[in-house]
Amino acid sequence: MSYYPTDRAWFCIRSQPKHEHIASANLKRLAGVEVFCPRLRSRKLTRRGPVWMTESLFPNYLFVRFQFHLQLDLVKYTPGVSHVVHFADRYPTVPDAVIQELRQAFGSEEVQIAEEYPSEGDTVIIADDAFYGMEAVVLRVMPARERVQVLIEMLGRTATVELKLGLVVPASQPLPNTLRVS
Repeated sequence: MSYYPTDRAWFCIRSQPKHEHIASANLKRLAGVEVFCPRLRSRKLTRRGPVWMTESLFPNYLFVRFQFHLQLDLVKYTPGVSHVVHFADRYPTVPDAVIQELRQAFGSEEVQIAEEYPSEGDTVIIADDAFYGMEAVVLRVMPARERVQVLIEMLGRTATVELKLGLVVPASQPLPNTLRVS
């Protein structure tokens, strides 16, 4: 790992909170600067019910390739950027192989869509009025009928409930299949 490269190298950039997409767009406008900011689109439970949200895979961080000595000030004063990650006066680089591996896993697009349907055994949160916010375990997915059968625990007993697929969201941040560890 080099700390003061003379050629273009990848660096980790910290964005302002929830401004990864803004920093990325602004950095992409700079000549000689390459940006990699992987994002994930998935369904989340809100007060309005399940909605699609796009979030950064690495919240508040993105990767930028630039010439350190020539473009450091230009990059760190770009709108949306908080700072270039550094330790005292040392700015570590991210190896090209790491970025290449992330790009291969993520595909050609920076935005990946998480699986819409849960799998058997997944923990989900229910968005139906009667069971809103309760966690359940998926027993069976019936995509042809657009339904899912879940096992829910209430009042000390377990019950099997069949719900519309659109009324359950993953309990944890889902990952696209290309990023899952086998």
